[in-house]
Amino acid sequence: MQAIVYHHYGPPDVLQLQELQTPVPSADQVLLKVSAAAVNPYDWHFLRGAPAVLRIFLGLRKPKTTRLGADVAGVVEAVGSNVTHLKPGDAVFGTATGAFAEYACAAADSLAFKPADITFAQAASLPIAGITALQGLRDKGKLQSGQAVLINGAAGGVGTFAVQIAKSMGARVTGVCSTRNIDLVRSIGADRVLDYTREAFSHAAERYDLLFDFIGNHSLPDCLRVLQPTGTYVSCAGGGPEKKSMEFVGPALEHFIRAPFSRKKMPGLLAKINPADLEHLANLVATGKVTPVIERTYPLRETADAIRHIETGHARGKVVITIP
Repeated sequence: MQAIVYHHYGPPDVLQLQELQTPVPSADQVLLKVSAAAVNPYDWHFLRGAPAVLRIFLGLRKPKTTRLGADVAGVVEAVGSNVTHLKPGDAVFGTATGAFAEYACAAADSLAFKPADITFAQAASLPIAGITALQGLRDKGKLQSGQAVLINGAAGGVGTFAVQIAKSMGARVTGVCSTRNIDLVRSIGADRVLDYTREAFSHAAERYDLLFDFIGNHSLPDCLRVLQPTGTYVSCAGGGPEKKSMEFVGPALEHFIRAPFSRKKMPGLLAKINPADLEHLANLVATGKVTPVIERTYPLRETADAIRHIETGHARGKVVITIP
């Protein structure tokens, strides 16, 4: 089979398309014939080993795992001995190890059935970005119908899902994006759109029940200032590959120190992939409440170009690798 591999940390140039043996699933895994795999900032963090503190877990000098890619959609090819609810031929989506390949192994409990009326590309776009948006709004933000939510980074991979999921929950949504994305963010349901090139959201008069931040381009005091007295600030901002380790760690440390002393809630967010939430997202798409925004698709051999595009920080919605 063909697969994208990397043996050294670095820019997308270090990626190679190689011929490998098809993996064999363990007892709790399934083997997928991959149809589509989505690209996430998650992937370039692994590719570059950045921030450097991650290398404690990924491998100090070179990556322990040489395969890349997590979000996946495809057809079950084989199942492990402990897997009873999936069988060869089932169309599924979720996360896998080394999804940028013709075949990949996935834990059975990280997959859900793909509805027939959702394409493989749409399904592959859902797991990490969709679940981050869903769990950030529902579980961490405790968003209720009628509340006001500000989404900073509304045109990105997670942001486009967050706008639509928040609207499906009955919220009043303000999206923050660049000039070129105003029409896009409005078209997916935002009640109001702020152009960050002309107006900083921290200067706005409105106060929000929830600020969901995917960019991290405002100080923590500025973010808290736009919230209601008991509002909630949820952040999963990462920044681009040019950031140094302390630029990642510093805001997280400030967040951790201030949180216990503030009336405003600042819960941490680490998305957890699970079949129930994957099924919920698929249902939102199948019923038309959410439409994945897929800006570009690339063939497997152009995975490096796809990651370069994600690294610019200006991708609109999702970028997907498709494998015929």
